[in-house]
Amino acid sequence: MTTGKTPPPNWLESAQQFQQNLIQQWTQLAQAMPGAAAGGANPFGMPVPTAMPLPTAVPGMAGIGDLFTQAAGHGVSFDPAQLLEIQNNYLKEVAGLWNQGPNVKPAGDRRFASEAWAGNPVAAFAAASYLLNARTLMAMADAVQGDAKTRSRVRFAVQQWIDASAPSNFMAFNAEAQKKAIETQGESIAKGMANLLHDMKQGHVSMTDESVFEVGKNVATTEGAVVFENDLFQLIEYKPLTAKVYERPFLLVPPCINKFYILDLQPENSLIRYCVEQGHRTFVVSWRNPDESLAKKTWDQYIEDAVIKAIAVTQDITGAETINALGFCVGGTMLGTALAVLAARGEEPVNCATFLTTLLDFTDTGILDVFIDENFVKYREMQFADGGLMPGRDLATTFSFLRPNDLVWNYVVGNYLKGETPPPFDLLYWNSDSTNLPGPYYAWYLRQMYLENNLVKPGKVKVCGEKIDFRQVKLPVYIYGSREDHIVPIGGAYGSTQLFPGKKRFVMGASGHIAGVINPASKNKRSHWIGPAGKFPKDVKEWIDSATEHPGSWWTDWSAWLKPQAGKQIAAPKAYGKGKAYAVIEPAPGRYVKAKA
Repeated sequence: MTTGKTPPPNWLESAQQFQQNLIQQWTQLAQAMPGAAAGGANPFGMPVPTAMPLPTAVPGMAGIGDLFTQAAGHGVSFDPAQLLEIQNNYLKEVAGLWNQGPNVKPAGDRRFASEAWAGNPVAAFAAASYLLNARTLMAMADAVQGDAKTRSRVRFAVQQWIDASAPSNFMAFNAEAQKKAIETQGESIAKGMANLLHDMKQGHVSMTDESVFEVGKNVATTEGAVVFENDLFQLIEYKPLTAKVYERPFLLVPPCINKFYILDLQPENSLIRYCVEQGHRTFVVSWRNPDESLAKKTWDQYIEDAVIKAIAVTQDITGAETINALGFCVGGTMLGTALAVLAARGEEPVNCATFLTTLLDFTDTGILDVFIDENFVKYREMQFADGGLMPGRDLATTFSFLRPNDLVWNYVVGNYLKGETPPPFDLLYWNSDSTNLPGPYYAWYLRQMYLENNLVKPGKVKVCGEKIDFRQVKLPVYIYGSREDHIVPIGGAYGSTQLFPGKKRFVMGASGHIAGVINPASKNKRSHWIGPAGKFPKDVKEWIDSATEHPGSWWTDWSAWLKPQAGKQIAAPKAYGKGKAYAVIEPAPGRYVKAKA
């Protein structure tokens, strides 16, 4: 490679072409934006065309003009002064790129951090140019005028396009993949093709070596037995690990959108095992992976025949007057709904409840809000009017594209361009083990909660024939939210503090939706935050400002809160279930969790 003040001619030619393309792309983008200035003129004094010319100089740039309009659902407009400032910054940075010559470094992005990029002037310039385009497009997305939902949709769509069009995602531009292909004499390309064919056959991108794991063998291994089942769920009772247990049993309700063993991956990070070790007689709902026989099941049926039924069966088996319960994610939404139904009936079988990263108030749903509007919900209602299944693979893909660089393109590059096999990772194995949802359940959930947020409006919605009113749910609650959660934002989790009238405790943990929850006390990782006792201002930001950071997992705080709610200690049972009515059906984790979507 030539270095010094005089770059090689082929680099000069490439760099000049890039410079011309960058300026041309900006000019086309600026000309194309509707409403960039009053009277239909843009900051350059040129009329705005009805359709944007499609730049073709850089692969993936075509269609950018339509992207803004399609994301918003209508034409978009910008403040002329703000757009002019973005243009000036862009042209200044283009000049800066040119002045750096072949020594340009695409800094600050791990996708371009290897020596292969830095050692190839053309690749480095391409990456730096891409990053400049990305920053400019996001600045334009932030400058879109309109309501909050329009701005969020535009920003989300632009970010998706930026992530998908990265030069690292294409063999023709990925210097690192090309270097590996040369070093392996093409073997990495052959392995990449084999990986691609394998993933096409299995129907999803491999995030881990799935052949290493088997449910019941090296994940979901806490000892127990299935003691009840119906067509919606199996109830698992776990073997006590202490001589005595608390008299009040403990029931966990995981999300039915995923499989329960996120709570029981390995012995060292199993929340289920932790509960058993703390002396709780522990039961867990294991949802059935729906097939066509469940295609007409509704939200009401899941509440009545699953959550409320699981509570009653746990009471029957243990003989306890009341139990303690925990709901995780949508499992918490269903548990909360069930508690409101029971309260409306004058029943209080649950002594206290824990809600982990749960939405009951759907005011703040984060990035998922960009998908939900009246047309989308109506489409789903029509689609599932006569039943049907929402495929687990579609749901998994949607969640993956909330973090596309980490959960999509990272694996596309590694698996297919570099021919690598991702290492074994239990959490990612679970993440790939998707579940279906009954269509009517899904459509009702979308409208009543995500679209209209009716669950928190006293008496607005009926479930199982009862009007939902959380003011009647007066039991003590422990509410947990994760600070960086992109599925249940911290503000959404905190919203539940405003619903329950009884004693409550809110704790915020570090990290995201899964890693924040699955944070074993023994690892002493991350932190959690606790606010002043009994003080829950309406705005979560006020609570965060008043909270105190504590090192380590929130598990220990929760365990200390739960134990006084569990009653006195009694001799641990020596057998599972109870008599013939609740005889052992099969060992844990049971067959329901093993069914594939």
